Amino acid sequence: MIIGQGKTSWIRVVLRWQGTTLPRTWKRILVTTGFAVLVTVFWTRWGLSDWSISPLPFSLIGVALGIFLGFRNNTSYDRFWEGRKLWGRIVNLSRIWTRQVYTLLATPPNAKPDENAELQNLRRSLVMRQIAYVHALRLHLRDAKGEDYAELDPFIDGDEREALQAESNTPAALLHQSGELLTQAWQRGWLHELHLPVLESSLSELTEVQGGCERIKATPIPFGYTVLMHRLVAIYCITLPFGVEDTVGVLTPLVVALVSFAFYGLDSIGDEIEEPFGKDPNDLPLDALSRMIEINLKERLKLPLPEPHQPKDGVLS
Repeated sequence: MIIGQGKTSWIRVVLRWQGTTLPRTWKRILVTTGFAVLVTVFWTRWGLSDWSISPLPFSLIGVALGIFLGFRNNTSYDRFWEGRKLWGRIVNLSRIWTRQVYTLLATPPNAKPDENAELQNLRRSLVMRQIAYVHALRLHLRDAKGEDYAELDPFIDGDEREALQAESNTPAALLHQSGELLTQAWQRGWLHELHLPVLESSLSELTEVQGGCERIKATPIPFGYTVLMHRLVAIYCITLPFGVEDTVGVLTPLVVALVSFAFYGLDSIGDEIEEPFGKDPNDLPLDALSRMIEINLKERLKLPLPEPHQPKDGVLS
């Protein structure tokens, strides 16, 4: 995610390259402008008035195309914003889970010191598993491979992580195992029967939030609509020289470059934010959010804290 725009001068924002659509669209703009230059040269030397097209169709199509692109970008942004709200809920649920684990799990008044130590280990394990869950969900949404899950080693046992490699949904498996630990605590009298549903509801809500993230990832904007937008934008920009040459003359390449920059850019923005859990500059900063949750939960455990993720060249991953 691009951050710090509010502290940047207007001219630096205008001239910025990283995080804009230009890295994705400059080749398309260059090809389209080059074609406009050829059309202008041929038009000037040999005259191609018979190939001229009235500007009216381009005006009407341009308005309609702008509306369609705006609708698609709004849809993409809705997906982006919903993803951010879901991860904001994960942040809150992780904090709630930690508080519930430390306030609702308790040994009987006559418990032995060994039992109190076991309870402390259980509390710590449940919180560390929540940190592992957050990192696992981030990796899951980014289609991580088995070796990438080595990130979880500091939070769960190595043998357990190897067992999790056989799971198709590692985050869901971690939540399932946390639920089993709660049942064991209830059976040992460490968790009141009225408090068990409270903790279980937190696990259930985490599962629902994960399902929402997976729904966004697994259900892109219909491919046919995306292809139609790409084709219409390409056809419009490539044929535009034939509609403006009679009006602007030798300035046709400049007009085409500006229009192409706008339409290709709008088209590209929709593509980039449609999948909010990726690693593009404008995607959600899942690494930073995961690290923030890890820091918050480790503070409750009185453990050494990692450094928060810092932006690199204005991009927070």
